Amino acid sequence: MNNISFPTTNQIFQTQNKINATPTSTPFEIHKNFASVLKKSIEEVNQAQIESDQYTTKLAKGENVDLHQVMIASQKASITFSATMEIRNKVIEAYQEVMRMQV
Repeated sequence: MNNISFPTTNQIFQTQNKINATPTSTPFEIHKNFASVLKKSIEEVNQAQIESDQYTTKLAKGENVDLHQVMIASQKASITFSATMEIRNKVIEAYQEVMRMQV
């Protein structure tokens, strides 16, 4: 099974420090780095969902697969998806808060 991992705050801050350390960083490069981290995380969540579907299909077809593998894959996919949705909700909430600020 694949390990699903979201970047830790230390990894994000290390990336940010690397970005700040290079004087030639442009907003485009910073955006590109953030976009790549976001895309990688979403791809990992998608891969967990696909793996769970594959195990479930194998179990339904009667192939030789352990029930505990199916349940672990299913729970891993569920937890990673829930975590992704919570992160999305927090980002949207933060964006809305910024938009409410008066200049």
